[in-house]
This record gives sequence, C-alpha cells and structure tokens, in this order.
Amino acid sequence: IGRFSVVKRCDHRSTKRTVAVKHINKKLMRRDQVTQELNLLWRLKHPHIVSLLDTFETSSSYALVLELYMRNVLEALHYLHNCRIAHLDVKPENLLVTHNASGQPVVKLADLGDAVQLNSAHYIHPLLGSPEFASPELVLGEPVSLSSDLWSVGVMTYVLLSGASPFLDESAEETCLNICRLDFSFPRDYFHGVSQAARDFVCLLLRTEPGRRPPVGLCLQEAWLRAGQSGRAETCLDTSRLISFIDRRKLQQSSRRLAV
Repeated sequence: IGRFSVVKRCDHRSTKRTVAVKHINKKLMRRDQVTQELNLLWRLKHPHIVSLLDTFETSSSYALVLELYMRNVLEALHYLHNCRIAHLDVKPENLLVTHNASGQPVVKLADLGDAVQLNSAHYIHPLLGSPEFASPELVLGEPVSLSSDLWSVGVMTYVLLSGASPFLDESAEETCLNICRLDFSFPRDYFHGVSQAARDFVCLLLRTEPGRRPPVGLCLQEAWLRAGQSGRAETCLDTSRLISFIDRRKLQQSSRRLAV
C-alpha cells in the first residue's frame, strides 16, 4: 500500500503467471503523473528493476502489471543512477520478493512514482508521507541527488540488521530532527551478532553531506557485501524485532489508507 496506490499479487488466468498489479487511485493522482512513471518503466530494462508488462484502466484506477523478481537493490540503483535517475522512495514496501527455480529469494525494486531524471543540479523533491527513510536534504527541502537514494539504503540496511528504525521517534517532527542531527547508534541489544563491517557499511551511507556518500558502484565493492557473495554471512540474527517492524509498517499503511 502506497500513498496513492495498492499493489496486489495476481495470477494471469491463461498463462498462470504470477505478477504484481499496482492499482493507482485516479482521485489521488493525475494522469500526467502516472504517465511519467509509465514512460520510465517502458524505457528501463534491467533484471533488477521491475518490468512493465501491460497497463489497463478502470473507471476508478490505472493498473501497472509488474514482474515479481530482482536480485539486488544496490545493483538496481546502479542501473538507475547510470541513467541519471533517482528513485527517491527506497523503502521496504517498494521491494518485491519471490524465489527462483533453485528456491533462492530474489528482490526487485518497484514503484517509480517518485523517481526523477536529474538533468538539473537543483531539483527539490517534496517530502511526502513518513520521513523515516528520507535523507537530510529531502527533509530540509534542499536539492536532492543520486546519493539521496544511498541514505535510504543505509536506513533500510540498519532496519534489516536490527529490526529497529534508526531515526524514528514519536512524531514526524522529532524524526526529522533526528535525521538532520544524525542522531543514531547501534544498541548492543539490537546489534548483537552484527559484524563491524556491517555497521561500517551503514555508517558509510548515513552521512549528512550528500557528497560524502559513496556512489553505488563503490558500495557494491564494500567488503561486507563481497563477504555475503562468498557465503560468509552474518551470524544468526534475531528477527523477532524485524517482524514487529513489518507489522508496524503494515499498520501505518492501513491507517493512512483509511484516513484517505
């Protein structure tokens, strides 16, 4: 569930192929905004970005039919950034997960509704919805850049490792203040068993100055990610808090939908 849309898992009646269908509420989003996302999806062809298979329109919504597989969020962003496209809404809800023939999980980056082609160095993106994964420049109303996506990846990595959100507070205002102050830590209870390399990777991305965050290509060369490729993963992590985090996000999205 997004601000203006709902994604549902569906099966094609004749081919039995499983797809994700994104329903966009016409009352909440203009046709030209939908067309912008469509144009990006038609242009982009990469195994780590959801592919647009078809579109159709009902009396109340537009629908985008998407593939359900991707390998790696950073590789997807690498492709987008090479095209000078910033996603600007990287968060767990915008990842689709399935399994390949060998049973391995595969993730695909979805929802390019906020994505923008950065042809100018001074594009200011409005802060919509929760600021939980938003970069400091987005919170402050300053020009965004490709590195704004890397901040969001840092927040998401922190969440996946600990089941906790690094900047979330009791109100949106307090959350924004924590983001701008870079007020986060690695509590021992939450990060027991998490390697120093993993923590260093998070710190590498959570830098207030956009220019100090490394580009995606360098992130992919980080020792922690290479260790995962070679089969040396983190020790067994406690996922109970991550389950609670997911439940909280679902509740937030449901409440937001009811409010609309």
